[in-house]
Amino acid sequence: MNALPRAGELGLIACHVCGEVCGGVPGEGGMPAGLACPRCGSTLHRRKPASYARTWALLIAAFILYIPANLLPIMRTASLHDIDDNTILSGVVELWIKGSPDLAVIVFTASIVVPMLKFFSLGTLLLSCQRGSDWAQPQRAKLYRLIEFIGYWSMLDVFVVALLTALVRFDVLSRVEPLPGVIFFGLTVVLTMLASISFDPRLIWDVRNADE
Repeated sequence: MNALPRAGELGLIACHVCGEVCGGVPGEGGMPAGLACPRCGSTLHRRKPASYARTWALLIAAFILYIPANLLPIMRTASLHDIDDNTILSGVVELWIKGSPDLAVIVFTASIVVPMLKFFSLGTLLLSCQRGSDWAQPQRAKLYRLIEFIGYWSMLDVFVVALLTALVRFDVLSRVEPLPGVIFFGLTVVLTMLASISFDPRLIWDVRNADE
């Protein structure tokens, strides 16, 4: 069964800004420089420019920032008799010990499992695409959509700290303060989201069957 034709083979290209599908574009072998979208005027590209370089740079930067995000405390809880600084993992352990296992699992999943899954998944997509692999292309496309879907839930820790800081304001009795770890974690989440946006999922399909 012959493979379906590509948009480039049909002289079509989609605008990255407004989504307009433009026709009459030369085949995949020749793309005129500066070709603009007739609707919004943006420059047309068959693939996101420098997708590999941008995604790798953002992903590596996010991984570097993820180290201090886990080592540094993200929140300080101060009361009359105690001052407690919590990292992500120590906060998960404390939630579990104090009788909130459901919340502990949610925080652990959103703050540890999801970022590590994004690092591994985006790295796999980048390596497989750069090597021109046609391995499990439909599954890799689904993996990319999964990364986009779950990525925003990584901000749960940041939201929790922000809410507690705003709500727990009893001065002498109790106080919650954000610590530097939450800044590194927030930057990690933002950079991983930018990395997933920078990656062009159409690169997965650029190498179809080698014997075509």
